[in-house]
Amino acid sequence: MDKPFPLITAHSGCMNKQDHTLESIETGIELGADVIEEDIRATKNRIPVLAHNDEFITADGSESLISQMTLAELRRIKPILTLEEMLLVIRDAGKTANLDLKDDESIEPVAALVKQYNLYEQVYLSGCGTDRAMKVQQAHPELRKLLNANAELFLQSAYSEAIEQTCRDAVAARCFGINIDYKLVRRELLDKAASLKLPVYVWTINEEDEMKRFLDLGVASITARNVQALVNLKAKATKALDGNLR
Repeated sequence: MDKPFPLITAHSGCMNKQDHTLESIETGIELGADVIEEDIRATKNRIPVLAHNDEFITADGSESLISQMTLAELRRIKPILTLEEMLLVIRDAGKTANLDLKDDESIEPVAALVKQYNLYEQVYLSGCGTDRAMKVQQAHPELRKLLNANAELFLQSAYSEAIEQTCRDAVAARCFGINIDYKLVRRELLDKAASLKLPVYVWTINEEDEMKRFLDLGVASITARNVQALVNLKAKATKALDGNLR
C-alpha cells in the first residue's frame, strides 16, 4: 500500500457499545482509533451533550426534547454525557474528537469549551452543511471543520455538478476537508478534492471488503463502528510495509 493509512475514526457506539457513552469512547481509544466521533446538541441551558436526536422517550413512555430541558432536568430522568466530560477524556488520551453538530445552538458552547481547554488541535467539527459551515466560519473561524456533503445534491444532480458545488462550498466556508457518505464517493470526487487540497473523510463503513476498497482509493479517514476490523487492516499494512523495507 503506497498511500498513508487513513485515520481510523470510531463512530459513536463502536463495537456494539451503547451510543453516546463513556464506554463507547473508551473502547475506541483502547482499540487504537485516531479519532472519536460523537453527535452533539445543546440543552435548554446551552450545555452541549452527546445525543443524536432531540427527541427521546422517558420511562413512562412520554416524549421529551433535549432542547427543551436543562441538563439537571435531563439527568433526573436519563443518563447523559456532556461534551465537557468527553473532551477531558479525549485530551488526556491524546486523541482527536470529531464533533458531529446536530443543531446550530451547539456552536457557541462548543467553541467555548474548545477555547477553555485549548483543544484546537484535538477537535474538529462535522455535521456542517453549507449553511452551518458558513455560520461557524463567521462566528469562529478558529475552529476546524469539515463540510458535510449534501446527499440530495449527489443523488439529484449530475455527479460532476455535485462535485463542483461541494468543493466550491468547502472552499468558500474555509473547511479543511469534505465529510461524505461512502456510498456517494467516486474517484472523480477524490481527484477534484485532492486538486484543491481537500482531504475526503468517509462514513460509515463496517464491512472489511469495503474498507479495503477505500484504502485503495486513498481517503483521509474512515469512520466505522467496527473499529477492530480497521485496526487489523492497519496492522497488516504496517507489517507488509516493514517487510518491503527490509
